[in-house]
Amino acid sequence: MNLDYPSILRLVMSLGVLLLMLSFESFWPKRIWETPRIKRLIIHVLISFLNSLFTRFIVFTPLFFWLHFVRENGWGLSSFLNLHEIWEIVATVVLFDCLEYGWHRANHRIPFLWRFHRAHHLDTHLDVTTSLRFHPGELFLSGIVKFFWILFWGPSLWGFVIYETVLVAFAQFHHSNIDLPKKIERIVRLIHITPRLHTSHHTVTLRTRDANYCIIFSIWDRLFKSFQEPDAEEMKLLGLDRGRSNYLSMWTFFKSPFVAYEKMD
Repeated sequence: MNLDYPSILRLVMSLGVLLLMLSFESFWPKRIWETPRIKRLIIHVLISFLNSLFTRFIVFTPLFFWLHFVRENGWGLSSFLNLHEIWEIVATVVLFDCLEYGWHRANHRIPFLWRFHRAHHLDTHLDVTTSLRFHPGELFLSGIVKFFWILFWGPSLWGFVIYETVLVAFAQFHHSNIDLPKKIERIVRLIHITPRLHTSHHTVTLRTRDANYCIIFSIWDRLFKSFQEPDAEEMKLLGLDRGRSNYLSMWTFFKSPFVAYEKMD
């Protein structure tokens, strides 16, 4: 597969889901925006654009060359199991989502990793643009971790591309400022993470912030005992208790991992 195909697929899917969620938020918002939406959109799109320039050459391209090398040499558990086509893709999505759960949980529990991940949680609101807000340092560290995932599993290029594409789509969905009707919520959350579940992960309150880590499938939180039921009162205050006054400052965002939390405004 040409290495431009994964980029094109991710871009098309990302823009499509972003526009869809922006539309849903316009008609059925769950929370009132405390900051003009256009300002949030501009800042977070700019962060995403800069991250794309960085990850394209430092993370994304090297990972795909590494994946090709691993696959060509028959390394990884998927080659050993002789998985092909659709079953390999399904297995890759499920396994990597489980590994992503573990990585997300580690980002909250290991102080060094939390320094980079907290840039994402500094957002005092939550909408689909929050899914664009990740520190380049976190993306670089994630790329290193995925180097070992690829070595362990040996996914096909399509398997990895589809996983990454679905990951981005679900992140945009569950960060969005919408809420599903209760009957639909009860059904969807049996399989997937909903906006309500993920909003609770962005509370100032540690009870739910240090819980509900899943990205695509909701089973991992229940399986590994990290599920907490969302609370409406807790979800009234999102973000962190520091750095609230200038959370949309680009300078604050990029320097945040290198500033002691106690010294943040």
